[in-house]
Amino acid sequence: MVANEKLPHPDREDIELTSVLFALSDEARLALVQQLKEGPMDMANCSALDPNAPKSTRSHQVKVLREAGVIISELHGRNRRLTLRRDDIDARFPGLLESVLQEESALQE
Repeated sequence: MVANEKLPHPDREDIELTSVLFALSDEARLALVQQLKEGPMDMANCSALDPNAPKSTRSHQVKVLREAGVIISELHGRNRRLTLRRDDIDARFPGLLESVLQEESALQE
């Protein structure tokens, strides 16, 4: 795949609950979503993605979230900018994301 090729993202109406729940069921992916709730960031700067993990593992975590419709991954300079699709998830499944993120925050305290 060419580095500047636009990656596919599901349209809002195509986001499925089972895909979102599966994407959020992994601890590493959930940590990434938790970090992205503060705002977009470059993939290289995401502390939720273990820098010691193979690049393929980090890319896979982002791919699962992107294909489920949880995040947008777009080219930003020489890196990928990750953005939480909060408005789209809230429109499709009101309260789901907030509930999951609040629960995760409570568990970390």
